[in-house]
Amino acid sequence: VQLQASGGGVVQAGGSLRLSCEVSGRAFSRTTFAWFRQASGKERVFVAGISWSGERTVLADSVQGRFTIYRDNEKNTVTLQMNNLKPEDTAAYYCKARRPGYNGVSRGDDDYRYWGPETLVTVSS
Repeated sequence: VQLQASGGGVVQAGGSLRLSCEVSGRAFSRTTFAWFRQASGKERVFVAGISWSGERTVLADSVQGRFTIYRDNEKNTVTLQMNNLKPEDTAAYYCKARRPGYNGVSRGDDDYRYWGPETLVTVSS
């Protein structure tokens, strides 16, 4: 499984960004995905996750009501729509995947075996 995140950038507080994760490899439709982020000097934390079919999504409390995660099993993409961005959302964002066959959405970083390069998000006040 190979992942490539894109869509980061610089935005003012209150603005929106859409992060996209393009996935190559087999078994996309049987893979659970998640977005994590890591702010400068802090640990990487869970942001949002989505199950195989997209029926179950999990969001961190800090982004509830502002972020949405969804997937397209035809295009092999996972998207994080981020609205009403705040300066505290500034971080490097990572798209991660569990080993195919695990349908549960975990908040644990170590439960995700695959990840790609980060995309940077900067929110100015």
